[in-house]
Amino acid sequence: MTSKTIDIVPEEHTSSMRLPVPIAGAVNFKDGHLWDTRGRPLRDLRISLTDHCNFRCRYCMPKEKFDSRHQYLAHTELLSFEEIKRLVAIFLRFGVKKIRLTGGEPLLRKHVCSLIADIKAMRTTEGKSPDVAMTTNGTLLKRMAHDLKAAGLDRVTVSLDALNEEIFQSINDVGFPAAKVLEAIDAALAAGFPVKVNTVVKRGMNEGEIIPILERFRHTGVIVRFIEYMDAGTANGWRMDDVVPSAELVERVSKVWPIEPLNPNYTGETATRWRYKDGAGEIGFVSSVTQAFCKTCSRVRLSIEGSLVLCLFADRGYDLRTLLRGGATDDEIALAIARIWSARADHYSEIRLSETQKRSHSRIEMQYIGG
Repeated sequence: MTSKTIDIVPEEHTSSMRLPVPIAGAVNFKDGHLWDTRGRPLRDLRISLTDHCNFRCRYCMPKEKFDSRHQYLAHTELLSFEEIKRLVAIFLRFGVKKIRLTGGEPLLRKHVCSLIADIKAMRTTEGKSPDVAMTTNGTLLKRMAHDLKAAGLDRVTVSLDALNEEIFQSINDVGFPAAKVLEAIDAALAAGFPVKVNTVVKRGMNEGEIIPILERFRHTGVIVRFIEYMDAGTANGWRMDDVVPSAELVERVSKVWPIEPLNPNYTGETATRWRYKDGAGEIGFVSSVTQAFCKTCSRVRLSIEGSLVLCLFADRGYDLRTLLRGGATDDEIALAIARIWSARADHYSEIRLSETQKRSHSRIEMQYIGG
């Protein structure tokens, strides 16, 4: 890849949360991948499709801060599907094979099945269709499951933080029943999807739901993953005291059903894998707080308004939208992305306790970049 200067004028009102792309810098591209300064290849792309969500989960978009007066981004500020597809095609050139669609709630974005079908029609550097997954709260999944499958979506992850209706409805804070999410999961399974369930665990909120959730999904093929409560964004008032360490959860589960560790499916997998010794299936633990996995992080995030975000806990992203709308060629955009990743040094989870207070007023909120 040759180096050249990109002469693109920034938009007049570029947000302070959006950095201009670098116009110079080294590119580290070898073995079909971009590599950052810590020796991590770029393999996975996560795309946030909308900042809208029909839940007001207390750990993500609490109603106190995202009430009826909350101003969502204007439609013109969001990346169009054509712009998203253009960027996906560029990322595939760099060896990216896995794409995850997130939000907000991604199924609120109109015509999402069309976007999925178009991405699945693209080809990786190996000549295969990219793997396309989605994370959803499940509210619209039941009626859309078959259309999503027909569009080519490969896998579905559904967020479910409790089975107890009082607890679950308190968490989502809009009164949506857990029973409806379970119906959505069943519909996804019936449509032929591999399904995972994500459960964010916060002390004093839902740690008592761990065993009931596992009981519900044992022997079903659904993999439950427990996620340590994280300081993503600034709206959730995160405190270390609220974190339930994965090691504590492993101990709790083992007292009911003996489990044993499994090897990762691939380098950089976010969850540690465990299986029941009685053959009832697999579970996982995402331990970003207590067992940081920064050393193998191969993920980059594309925000709803076209910022390239290098870490879930970043305070800013790089402004690709200006390039897209300012006349840059695909090669110029590719060069900008290559420079950005090649200079990447993010490892926030490894330095969390020293950085949390320093960054407490500046991190990007979850609904802009997904999980």
